[in-house]
Amino acid sequence: MIKIQQDLFSIRQICESGQCFRLRPMEENRYSLVALGRYLELAQEGDAVTFYCSPEEYDAIWKNYFDLDADYGRYQDLAHSGSAYLIEAAGFGRGIRILRQDLWEMTVSFIISQQNNIKRIKKCIDFLCERYGEKKYSGDKAYYDFPKAAVLADADLDGLCACNLGYRSRYIRETARSVRDREISWDSLADLDYADAKAELMKLSGVGTKVADCICLFGLHHLDAFPVDTHIRQVLDKEYPDGFPYESFPGFSGILQQYIFYYDLKKGEISQ
Repeated sequence: MIKIQQDLFSIRQICESGQCFRLRPMEENRYSLVALGRYLELAQEGDAVTFYCSPEEYDAIWKNYFDLDADYGRYQDLAHSGSAYLIEAAGFGRGIRILRQDLWEMTVSFIISQQNNIKRIKKCIDFLCERYGEKKYSGDKAYYDFPKAAVLADADLDGLCACNLGYRSRYIRETARSVRDREISWDSLADLDYADAKAELMKLSGVGTKVADCICLFGLHHLDAFPVDTHIRQVLDKEYPDGFPYESFPGFSGILQQYIFYYDLKKGEISQ
């Protein structure tokens, strides 16, 4: 295992922020994560974080995955130059970081997210992984990898519907076939800028503006992507009737989106 000291990093806030659906609480201050084909447990007490993996695995995978080299203090300072609402939201969600997640997993996950809530999304993804993902082991701990596009491309709709995906079943299979058959520039998406990547993603079945922005932010790490769902739309209408000042936060408005989303979602439930 490896222990680090890290400010502006809260596993709990990231877990609850709606960007990662396979990061789960196990017990007080301890979490499990299935990502990038691996299983990880981690724990946090204040700024002290313990990763239950080798130092080599932490350096090669998890430090980048959790975006721990990025200067979120700078983002906090810039956010605090905004409106009173934004200052409050940024302070409330100060432990959130934008994870560097797998592009394919984010594509399917946010297709599932349409007209859905976080609890149900997690259940759908669990069903999907258990039915179509590869079973793996970390020591004596069994877990399921996220299913590959080629596997979902050949899935029958009844099997997908059995994962509680409903109308999204067809979207997922058609998207998997588009990726498998290289109907979009999938392999070069990471090399495209935000606007071009978003336009390419919107060629996929079931991927509209909001889902494409989520994939860009959480799967391609385009920090200027600003997904607008029902929560965010209500906040924008109330707090920014003349429009959100994106130009004041070039290149990182997606981080502010996460602060706002988390604040709107959780402010009535928890105290900081």
